[in-house]
Amino acid sequence: MKYQKMKMMMNSFYAVILVSFFSLFLGCNKSETHTDTPTTGELSISVDETFKPFIDSEINTFEGIYKYAKVHVNYKPEGEAFNDLMNDSIRLIIASRPFNKEELKVFEKWQIVPRSTKIAYDAVALICPKNFADSNITVDEIAGILKGEPSGQFKNTKMVFDNSNSGTIKYLLGKTNVSQLSKNCYALKTNEAVIDYIAKQDNSIGIIGVNWISDRDDSTNMGFLKTVKVMEVAENKASEYFKPYQAYIKLKKYPLWREVYILSKEAYTGLGSGFTAFAASERGQRIVLKSGLVPATMPVRLVELKESEDIPK
Repeated sequence: MKYQKMKMMMNSFYAVILVSFFSLFLGCNKSETHTDTPTTGELSISVDETFKPFIDSEINTFEGIYKYAKVHVNYKPEGEAFNDLMNDSIRLIIASRPFNKEELKVFEKWQIVPRSTKIAYDAVALICPKNFADSNITVDEIAGILKGEPSGQFKNTKMVFDNSNSGTIKYLLGKTNVSQLSKNCYALKTNEAVIDYIAKQDNSIGIIGVNWISDRDDSTNMGFLKTVKVMEVAENKASEYFKPYQAYIKLKKYPLWREVYILSKEAYTGLGSGFTAFAASERGQRIVLKSGLVPATMPVRLVELKESEDIPK
């Protein structure tokens, strides 16, 4: 009797151990469940406000095709978008630069492999009031205004940005090798606010993303908004001046060109992966082209237009 009781106790003990082992095994191998797929579910993203016009078009078209997909977008300065990604509140952002070394080290520590997808070539556009006598400016003259040493016709000129934490500010500081902004520089809140301000003010230059001023009614994207004047930029006085037309951005003749990236830390194939694939697809790239930017994953054919007198009769 005592032997049978001990045997039952031992069997119970082994049963508990066995159940515990399988529970631990299944718990370790249980895959994380997700509520979204590449074409369904919900996704929250943070986007540099500079890219709002064309990203709105990308999202609207994507949601129009995939009825069960919803992308919630937060437009904000680029610095804040990166903070969202690194603070684990967002898994996808759109910005004007790829990950830097410090950010990649953090992801390596987290054992996450982030993805960087270039979707467009963009440009920083300089705008001025309609009454500006000369709308030509060099990178050196831009640097002079930024650091408080304006010269020539720009001696009393203010420079206006969209936001103090904007990617356009960081880009121009890097391009001009200026370490700190002068008192001649002011930050508003949005690209739209910059356009409105410049349209009404004298002796001011606005810094915005080129897709904010591309004329959607111009099929060649050679036109800009009629309320301001778009400035021509050259590397220096000896260089040729260019406006931020798509051809000059593509050929990198316009000095203030830059890139647009979708940056993701999504560790599975979810809605973030689906939206990225769409933006890089032919349909998504056509939206880029229509918005005045240059597609990064689709070939672009440049056509030389001849003056009417050169056309043979």
